Amino acid sequence: MVNTPAQRSPSVIVIGAGFGGLAAAHHLRETGITDITVLERGSDVGGVWRDNTYPGAACDVPSVLYSWSFAPKSDWTHRYARQPEILDYIRQHAQRSGLRDLVRTDSEVVDATWSEDDRRWRVTLTDGAVLEADIVVSAVGQLSQPSVPKIPGLGDFAGPQFHSATWDHSVDLRGKRVAVVGTGASAIQFVPAIVDDVAAMTVFQRSAPYVVPKPDGPYSKLQQNINENVPLALRAAREGVFHLSEQLNKTLDSDGRFADALHLAWKLHLRRQVRDPRLRSRLVPDYPLGCKRLLFSNDWYPALTRDHVEVVNDAITEVEPTGVRTADGRLHEVDVLILGTGFAATDFLASITVHGRGGVELHDQWDGGARAHLGIAVPNFPNFFVLYGPNTNLGGSSIINMLEAQARYVVQAVEQVRRDGGPLEVRADVADGYDTEMQGRLASSVWSSCASWYRDPSGRITTNWPGTVREYQQRTSRFDVHDFERVAEVAR
Repeated sequence: MVNTPAQRSPSVIVIGAGFGGLAAAHHLRETGITDITVLERGSDVGGVWRDNTYPGAACDVPSVLYSWSFAPKSDWTHRYARQPEILDYIRQHAQRSGLRDLVRTDSEVVDATWSEDDRRWRVTLTDGAVLEADIVVSAVGQLSQPSVPKIPGLGDFAGPQFHSATWDHSVDLRGKRVAVVGTGASAIQFVPAIVDDVAAMTVFQRSAPYVVPKPDGPYSKLQQNINENVPLALRAAREGVFHLSEQLNKTLDSDGRFADALHLAWKLHLRRQVRDPRLRSRLVPDYPLGCKRLLFSNDWYPALTRDHVEVVNDAITEVEPTGVRTADGRLHEVDVLILGTGFAATDFLASITVHGRGGVELHDQWDGGARAHLGIAVPNFPNFFVLYGPNTNLGGSSIINMLEAQARYVVQAVEQVRRDGGPLEVRADVADGYDTEMQGRLASSVWSSCASWYRDPSGRITTNWPGTVREYQQRTSRFDVHDFERVAEVAR
């Protein structure tokens, strides 16, 4: 029997083989879509957990919640999983499930262009290869492009320098004078991990983070056995942690519940671990709790109290061959420079040029801030979907729940395309209405009260979702075809 257009199973290209891309491939395959290609720029699956190998790298979401719902991991060794164990989990599931067979590694996408004539996508790789597909799903994430600050003279430094996301393990830090630029989520993990190896450390802090205790520790053999052998217990633990994380999400939205308790926890944590009042005063944030990413650590503050560690709040004015000069005129001489300056989170799909219907370029359309309906669909870009897109990041809880919700929504869209036999594009008025709602809600959130990586240069908060995970799951649970319009064939 010859398939009619409405019966033909659409082909799908997924860009990225991290948690999001593999979740999309899993759910697509579960619904009967077989023509799936996952393009991965790296040499293996894993996404940020493959790339970020810095000492001390770990998750700040409880491990019981940090796995796919369709492959819950029951044998975590710690309450907060370490990077090697998370990467092993991703690799092992991809291999066992057959998802790895769908992945084409060392395949970096540089361009995706919609063909008006064929009503398909042409995807170009760095090696010049061109692939075609009916549907493209971008799963490159928000935390895939390291942010390198524009500091005068940075390229003139004579010693080794690297970003935490591209850690150079060939550099021996033992006995070295080390400069750390930045005090974000990565720095509070790698600084304690290397502090005992270095001869001296200078930590350059632009603004102090809020750091609260991390209820971490190894799982006992008994607890591991229960998790592995009593599915109900693991499910209950997962649901319990999910509920607690939802309260954290609510704390960081407009109602601010439990913010006072968190603030007290931070204050007591700082006072107990930093006895020197002068150092303690330099570690007090100058913005409301939650405006920037809330951090969890038991050893960050103690690391900064070591005799061979100095915290510098003066702004960096220049990097010289032998060190870092600050606004007070002082040259801090160091042997190694480590950038803990995070990621270009608001530069969505920065490494890929995407041309949609009528030749419109995605980044031109996003001038003034990225936006997408439900963080997934963009007007003028038919059959193009984004995972971990604009306004889908979380202040608390596991991003995997958000990624799976998006993947399920995309699967419904693909099924609709299969039924219709033609491409779909989100209506501009629907996308505009959704964006207006998002920005209105975000304007009253704590994230609007300071400058942070949550905001793009125009001031828009383009990264974060202003509600709970449960709300997002509900809003993406049903694909409403009336929010979309069918793309007609070009008249010839």
